[in-house]
Amino acid sequence: MAEPMKIRANMQGDVADIKVLFNHVMETGQRKDAKTGQLIPALFIQDVNATINGTTVMTANWGTGISKNPLVGFKVKGAKAGDKVSISWVDNTGDKRTDEATIS
Repeated sequence: MAEPMKIRANMQGDVADIKVLFNHVMETGQRKDAKTGQLIPALFIQDVNATINGTTVMTANWGTGISKNPLVGFKVKGAKAGDKVSISWVDNTGDKRTDEATIS
């Protein structure tokens, strides 16, 4: 199982500012191991889904061009303090992770 994401969700006026730090190695499958010379298998997040109180507010389809431990930020109108933000991802091996935070 992957390490937890760090989610920061704050209200700025009438807009929720959400920032997520994903903890994932994000290998492209094109890099070689320095010791063995073997290709390191591809391992990257493919699908990201963000919900607020169960309603989808953001989806993303990623590929190998995303850096290790990506940081994503987005803003949502209509949210309010106390709402639950849930971030989920699935990688190309089927591993998945979901974490939640409360908007402050």
